[in-house]
Amino acid sequence: MRGRPFFVHCCHCSWCQRETGSAFALNAMIEHDRVDLLSGAPERIMTPSLSGKGQAIMRCPACRVALWSHYAGAGEAVNFMRVGTLDDPAAMPPDIHIYTSTKLPWVGLPADVPAVPEFYKASDYWPPDAMARWQAIRSRAGN
Repeated sequence: MRGRPFFVHCCHCSWCQRETGSAFALNAMIEHDRVDLLSGAPERIMTPSLSGKGQAIMRCPACRVALWSHYAGAGEAVNFMRVGTLDDPAAMPPDIHIYTSTKLPWVGLPADVPAVPEFYKASDYWPPDAMARWQAIRSRAGN
């Protein structure tokens, strides 16, 4: 990843729990063109999503680990990078916990990180530079 992500989500929805086989998914959202592949090409796997529009999960063809996803709302322009696959995952803690209404009861949340029961309005939480980058992507896509 070249640069900081827009925002890092820790998603506690039941779909992410199922997809990861864990209590949540930790995704760093960043522009697709700010991600450099070091070797090979990921394999695209389509899976269902809560929205009904599906998600494209990009996986390593050798080990099958999920590297990032593309969701319908952001399309191909934004990668939802799996933080745990990065060289230094500790450098990207969550900026927000989402879908905490379906959080597993034994997962504790830090008091100093925003947490919302479902989703949220980005302009309420994202820093101004991230919002500007997001708006630039939406402008290029004609949204």
